[in-house]
Amino acid sequence: MTYSDAIIKRLTDLCAERKITINKLATLSGITQSTVDNLMKGKTKNPKLKTLHKMAIGLNMTVSMLLDFPEMNETVFDDE
Repeated sequence: MTYSDAIIKRLTDLCAERKITINKLATLSGITQSTVDNLMKGKTKNPKLKTLHKMAIGLNMTVSMLLDFPEMNETVFDDE
């Protein structure tokens, strides 16, 4: 699993829990659809903290809450 894969999984899971689409997440976060699409398709390998912060706010959470999940905490990433 790569860092990008972990972030994609986390965002997908959070959107499913909240019953929102990735498009809705972009709107709630004030991020362009293309930025979110690039992240979710794995084109963006290492998202900026500012982007993650905006997404966290859109999900009504802190960045630390967004990044505190098992795949992030327990994985040694075999990143590019």
